[in-house]
Amino acid sequence: MGHMDHFSAGWVTPVLSYVMACVGSALGLRCTVRALEADGASKRNWLVLASFAIGSGIWTMHFVAMMGFSVEGTPIRYDVPLTVLSLVMAIAVVSAGVFTAGYGRSRITSVALGGLGTGLGVAAMHYAGMAALNLHGSVDYDPLLVFASVAIAVVAATAALTLTLIVRGPALAAVAALVMGLAVSSMHYTAMYAVDVSLAPSSAELPGATATEFLFPLAVVLGSFLFLASAYVALSPTGKRAESVAAELLREVELSTATADTPAPATTATTTV
Repeated sequence: MGHMDHFSAGWVTPVLSYVMACVGSALGLRCTVRALEADGASKRNWLVLASFAIGSGIWTMHFVAMMGFSVEGTPIRYDVPLTVLSLVMAIAVVSAGVFTAGYGRSRITSVALGGLGTGLGVAAMHYAGMAALNLHGSVDYDPLLVFASVAIAVVAATAALTLTLIVRGPALAAVAALVMGLAVSSMHYTAMYAVDVSLAPSSAELPGATATEFLFPLAVVLGSFLFLASAYVALSPTGKRAESVAAELLREVELSTATADTPAPATTATTTV
């Protein structure tokens, strides 16, 4: 059995990965709240952004954490198509959960189903990403810890949606993001402790890319997207604020129209003899 080190880069990778998970969660949950205040295409667009934010956030968290993962006795490479597929899978499955939460009629049912979909999205992304792992040996899992990791993801995602969609407030929104970030991180490291690597020493070159060749550049791109999208959401008006601005503009237009339609007072000319 190969000796595994989950913190070969020190505490930089777990701390940074947790920060990225919290940023993606905060952005995604905030976009979900904005969707509940919107209608039509605007509602759909907010939910799409929420799906991308949470999906890319958990993916970035996972692979930033994987940069600190090493196995003594073998190099590690990542299958590029499978790694990209894990990102697409994360966004797709999380999207199902987010849209369920956004369009559901019953808030409680929506949160329950949304939490289930989001939690399963986290788990699906993780294990698809682990399937992209290439090393000299085989990877097995402890079924009990696998089940525990999925349960952690589902329960914590449901708790985060509950704090966001049912119990409102800025303080609770921050707590929800921290809870969701903790869920993703806890799920990741629980799942990683379920891993058992059986080495098969070989001098053959492994297929795939190293973490620095592929994962780091993509993580930087996704991380930049998350921070830019966060700035956009922070600067864009809320649904209520947008309605008040629109109402104010409408009043100004009506006032201007009324002023323009009012005839000018007649003037009488006086003749001086």
